[in-house]
Formats: sequence, structure tokens, C-alpha cells
Amino acid sequence: MDSIGSLAFLLGPAKVSTWTHVLTDNTFAGIHKLDWFDWLLLVPYFTLLGILAIYGAHRFAVIRGYLKYRNRVPQEPAQRFEQLPRVTIQLPLFNERNVVDQLMEGVLRIRYPRELLEIQVLDDSTDDTHPYTEALVARLKEQGHPIEYVHRTNRTGYKAGALQEGMAKARGEFMAVFDADFIPPEDYLEKTIHFFADPKVGVVQTRWTYLNRDHNLLTEVQALMLDGHFALEHVARFGQGLFFNFNGTAGILRRVMIEDAGGWQHDTLTEDSDLSYRAQLKGWRFVYLPWMECPSELPVDTYGFQVQQQRWAKGLTQVAMKLLPAIMKAPIGWREKVEAWFHLTPNISYPLMVIVSAMMLPVMMVRFYIGWEQMVMVDVPMIVCSFWSVVSFYLLAEKVLYPNNWKRAIFILPFLLAMGVALTISNTKAVIEALMRKQSSFVRTPKYAPKAAGARLAVAYKRKSGWLPFAEIGMGLFFLGMVGYCIEVMNFFALPFLSIFVSGYLWAGCSTLWQEYQAKLKFEREAHKVEVEAVS
Repeated sequence: MDSIGSLAFLLGPAKVSTWTHVLTDNTFAGIHKLDWFDWLLLVPYFTLLGILAIYGAHRFAVIRGYLKYRNRVPQEPAQRFEQLPRVTIQLPLFNERNVVDQLMEGVLRIRYPRELLEIQVLDDSTDDTHPYTEALVARLKEQGHPIEYVHRTNRTGYKAGALQEGMAKARGEFMAVFDADFIPPEDYLEKTIHFFADPKVGVVQTRWTYLNRDHNLLTEVQALMLDGHFALEHVARFGQGLFFNFNGTAGILRRVMIEDAGGWQHDTLTEDSDLSYRAQLKGWRFVYLPWMECPSELPVDTYGFQVQQQRWAKGLTQVAMKLLPAIMKAPIGWREKVEAWFHLTPNISYPLMVIVSAMMLPVMMVRFYIGWEQMVMVDVPMIVCSFWSVVSFYLLAEKVLYPNNWKRAIFILPFLLAMGVALTISNTKAVIEALMRKQSSFVRTPKYAPKAAGARLAVAYKRKSGWLPFAEIGMGLFFLGMVGYCIEVMNFFALPFLSIFVSGYLWAGCSTLWQEYQAKLKFEREAHKVEVEAVS
């Protein structure tokens, strides 16, 4: 049964002729002639859509690279150290009191000769994290653990500055870096350090997993997003010998490589990607081990997630502006250059989406007079490149990682698409700031130690979302108006697409305001409790 017949069967005989006419009506096809104003809308609109489609189609290239080269991921090092090297574990902190205990417990369980191990706690905290962590480290040191506490009274260079200053005091040949919310497994160094027996290897990166993946719908969406990066992108790039990045945590770096590449630099917000490309341009090899998992924590609230994504979007754009000219001039293959372009510039799609969104309603009005065959010829390739590339990419990633329950991702995908839309405004702001070379501080992501705290969130973080949720709600209402227009003119083909925009923007804006309201109530209750206890 064809699609028209199927629809007729569902609607009943009384509606058959009406809906068949609606779906196949070409009354205006060939009658309306596009004037200069129409072309002024359509040409830039489809140019921008074409650019977005190219970035979407790149996911098919990643899928191809993964399927063809996944077997190149090493399961064992080609050679091993006869004598183990000295390793320094660096733990950068900034006002992350909630996760200090679980971080220390995890790191102290790592198996490695104590005489060859050094642990640095690099604490830039300005709240009670500082005295608490300093006292904790002092107790651990008295117990015989090889741990040192480094506290800075300023945040010069933020995380990059802390890592650089720590390295100047470190004794290790290799630097293992773990952010505060990561819990490295006991055998982490045993399974990774021997890959550095190859003197050309500068970095070993491992795969993130998530302690609170099932905390709420938002964390499930984030896990799905990151799974695509760690399961497919890194494997595809590593397998083809293309540049890929150290992710800033859950990895080990060779000290000599860091120094050879110019050290940790803080003129971008993604110092990890910056160092990665500078090092690989120097000829250093990076190794990726997806089978080595390192548990971490995902942001549990919408604004915290947006802050993290905004930092990554701005930082990666800064790296692109800083290094792409050198990459394009470097004596490397064209494949490396093309992949570096796609890797460093994808966030330009966010401001392009804002422009497309603003043009969408007038373009829909103009296209009302174009026959549906012409619309299909233009729209279907765009949909395949943009929508189906996303679906294929993330479903494959879940099937690779979770072969027994990957089908759950099918139900999460619509929310992933919606949350991708929800990032448009905040990430557009980040990209524009990067393009204008506007510097901003390194804003850390709130962390709550879900493994230790259970469902209860410990110390609350202040949220200052400002105008962002109201802008998102405004955009959601704008697209809701477009839904009404499409229903009025019976353009039902556009409704699924528009519903993603409506739900994404409203989800982000309303959830942020609700979470901030709940945080305010919690603060007031705690303050009232303190007052009562003081009086009694």
C-alpha cells in the first residue's frame, strides 16, 4: 500500500479525497514566478542549509572511517618498559568540594610502585574546598601516600596555568590528568603506561563513561552525544592516522611532548585541543584506547550542561582561529587538513542555525507556491545529510558500546535532536565571542558526586543563567507560531521538523528557570534552618 493509500485508510473514506488533494495539489506550481525578493531569501537560505548539510554529511565519513579502520585500535602495547617510568598524577580542582573525597579514594587505589608515583592536587579553589582539601592531603601524606598539595592564590591561565605550574614542580616523566569528577580504575596505569614504550607516542587517551548516565533525561542525552565522540570519532581518526585530541582528562601525556609543543597555553578555553594539535604538528603520535574506561560525572541541570558546551564551543573555535592557518600550511596530507577543518570548525553551525531560523518563516511563505515535487528534490538530500546522518551516527555508537540494549537510544534520539537545538543560542554567543577574540574566564561545570551522594545533591551551586532561558522560551514560542501557520496552510510535512525546535527551546528555557527556582527554595529552606538552630 503506497503512502497516500495508507493515509486514506487511516482517515476513513470521508476524508480521502480532501487529503489526497492536499498532498498532491500543484495548483500554484509553474504559475508563481520568483521575483528578486524571493531569490534574495532563497539563495542565502539554501546556501546556509547546504553548509549545514555538508557538516552533517561528514558524519557519514566518520562512520565509514570507523567501520573500515576500527581493527587498528591496539589491544596490547607493541613493546613494554623493562623498567617502569616515574608518573605524576595531576588533579586540577576549582571549588569542587563535593567530589574531593571520591576523587582521592579513586586515585589512591591506582596500582603502581609508590616510589615511582607522585600525586599532585592542583587546587585553585576560593571556597571551603581549599582548607578541606589541604587538610585531607596533609593527613594522606602523613599516612605515607606520595601526594602533594599545590594551591594558587590566583587563577592565571585557569586549568592550563595550574597544569603548567604543577608540571614545573613535578618529577614524573609522564603526566596523568584527571578532572575532579573522574574516578580512574585501579589498573589504569598498568594497562596504559606501556604504550609509551614507543618513544614517538606523546598521548594515550582513554574513553569516558558516566556514573550518573541514568540520573535524568538530560544525562541520558549527554551520554548519547559523548558516546558518538568516543566510540566513533576518536576510533575513526586514530585508525586513519588523522589528528585527534586529548580530551583534557582521563589520559596520559609525555612530559617531553608537552615541552616540545610549547607547553600548556591559556589563550583558548580548550587548552587540551590546542596542545593536541600543536604536538601532532610536531610529529608526535597519539594513541586511543576505547576499551580502557574511566568513569566520570555528567552535568545534571540544563544550565550546567549549556555552560560546559558553551566553553567547548568557544574554545574549539579559538583553537581553529589560532592553528588552522598553520595546519593548512603544514607538510601533512590533505586528509589530515580536511579532517582538522571539520574537527575544529563544527560550532560555526550554531550561528548559521540562528540565521536559518530567522529566515525560515518567510522562506516557507515563498515556497508555498512551489510544487511539492520541486520541494522534495531539494529537501530530501538536505534531510538525508542532516537528519539521517545524526540518526545513523548515534545509533551505531550505541550498538558498538551496548550491543544488548542499544535500541533504547532510538527513543532518546528525538530528545538529543531537541537538545541540540537548545544549545543554539548559548553556543552562538560563544562562537561570536571567539570570532571577535573576546576573552572570558574558564567556567567550571557543577559536580555533585552522585556515586557518593546518591539521589541527594550535596553542596548547591549558584546559577546565573540571566537572559538565556527567556530568549530560549521566546524562540520556542516563535517556532510554535510557525507550527500554527503550517497547520493553517496544511504544510504538514514541516511539522515534525518544527516540533524539534519548539520542544528543544522550551525544554531548555523552562527547565533552567524551574531548576533555578528549586535551587532558590532550597537555599531559603537551608537559611531558615540555620536561623532556627541558632535561636534554639
